[in-house]
Amino acid sequence: MIHNLINSDIKLILQNLHVTATEEEMQKKHVQGHSSVHHNMDPSVNVFFLLDDLKKGNQIPIFFPRRDPSSTPHLSKEEADSIPFSYKEIQLILHYFSFSQDSPQAKAMEDTLRECEAVPIVGETKFCPTSTQSMLNFVHYILGTVTEPIKSMSTTHLTEATNDLRSYTIMEDPEEIPAPKLVSCHTMPYAYAVFYCHYQESESRIFKVSLRSEEGDRVEGMAACHMDTSHWGQNHVSFKVLGIKPGSSAVCHFFPSDNYMFVAETSIQSI
Repeated sequence: MIHNLINSDIKLILQNLHVTATEEEMQKKHVQGHSSVHHNMDPSVNVFFLLDDLKKGNQIPIFFPRRDPSSTPHLSKEEADSIPFSYKEIQLILHYFSFSQDSPQAKAMEDTLRECEAVPIVGETKFCPTSTQSMLNFVHYILGTVTEPIKSMSTTHLTEATNDLRSYTIMEDPEEIPAPKLVSCHTMPYAYAVFYCHYQESESRIFKVSLRSEEGDRVEGMAACHMDTSHWGQNHVSFKVLGIKPGSSAVCHFFPSDNYMFVAETSIQSI
């Protein structure tokens, strides 16, 4: 049943997986700092900014990728758990989805599996859930709220989303959302919905930012500022974009609309 579901629902989607893979790979790689792509080569890395930039009236160049989450199949935990998800089983996985080893789809899936199995940076707890239920289980575990409500936040496009780099003006004073713990989940290029979820022990600050582009695009952007970057790799793409070094400054970045922030609901209400 699941094999028929995959083949019928996502075959056409995966024909174009290599088109979105570059954007997705940039998102996943900036999390751990394994990327060495310069911002002049790819506009999609323009999601980073400094904490001092977060002021009403400031202009920030931002790339918000346009992706439809509903176009990617979301499997139940039972379905996802029945499919191998390990780089050592990549040949079996590619055969399962009928992809040749040298296809762009195979390359994107291999990269995702490698990233999910990479050693976390200092202070990071990571997990790549292959279903919504697995993602929520991880979030509840990290936040310590197994029986308590959690709050999910994501960027919202108030007008039709664009897929290019634009200059956005901060229209209002950014709203900081206090929370002692933050779990971030980023979409990954794969045959079905897979997320790179992680929690960093070092301090992170969360902001909701009202943005408007010169073309009239309006976005309610969710941003995270990581206050300690001393353990990030020196080739982290954000350092190249911002012209800074590890540990010299907090690094902030906006989340695409199909990425999620999770915090404990009670932690917000009690502060």
